[in-house]
Amino acid sequence: MALRLALSSSRNCNSNSISLASKTVQRFSSVLATPENDYMSTVESKEQVLNWFAEHRACAVLRTATSEACPKAMQAAIDGGFKIGEFTLTTPDCLDHLSNFRAKYDGEVLIGCGTIMNIDDAKAAVDAGSEFIITPVMLPDVIQFCAQRNIVVIPGCQTPTELTMAYRHGAPLQKLFPGVAGGPMWVKAVSSALPFLSINPTSGVDLDNAGDYLKMGAASVGLVAPLFDPSAIAAEDWDQIAKNAEKVIGNVKTAGPYQRK
Repeated sequence: MALRLALSSSRNCNSNSISLASKTVQRFSSVLATPENDYMSTVESKEQVLNWFAEHRACAVLRTATSEACPKAMQAAIDGGFKIGEFTLTTPDCLDHLSNFRAKYDGEVLIGCGTIMNIDDAKAAVDAGSEFIITPVMLPDVIQFCAQRNIVVIPGCQTPTELTMAYRHGAPLQKLFPGVAGGPMWVKAVSSALPFLSINPTSGVDLDNAGDYLKMGAASVGLVAPLFDPSAIAAEDWDQIAKNAEKVIGNVKTAGPYQRK
């Protein structure tokens, strides 16, 4: 399934503010990012994705050992309140599950793909319906490929230098991975010194401190094991994952929407 630009109008195209008032579902043109048009998306679609991140600010990052657990775990996170979900390529049948959730929740939940390691991975994810691309490390070729085509890419970075280089290559959000000593205070220091960055911490973010990261300057956060507790997945305790989601989303909402730069 190709990347569709038909997204909910709640993903407002104004890059400087988020409109929460309009609930009327409208659609953009059905232009597709496909191999036939060299995966070219539109500025409007890119802005919608970025505004959705700015409004909801928390992404459920899922990696499971089995294909069977994947859709059940992501469904529990969505049931608990998540509006952004990331399927990682290290999960068996990742793209099949991504495609199914994109079809099910198009315009209601933003669905993306992580652990993208090269341009072919990015193309395969877009073909499956991914609305954004996440890499675990800073890959300039993938960043530039996506940026040139108005596909939102969020590359993994470890240092202020890598965060800045990702920004310069065209990444509108920069994933902080792995976690850093100091956590929220590190984000505050770096985002204050480099205010053009929009940092997305993942590792080190838990159910209790997610709101702290956002209040200290993070644009958004990613939740991995604290949300998708491996013991809960092993026990097929999907209710516990939904409860985890409810808790962290409650903390995230205390920070309010992100003011895009």
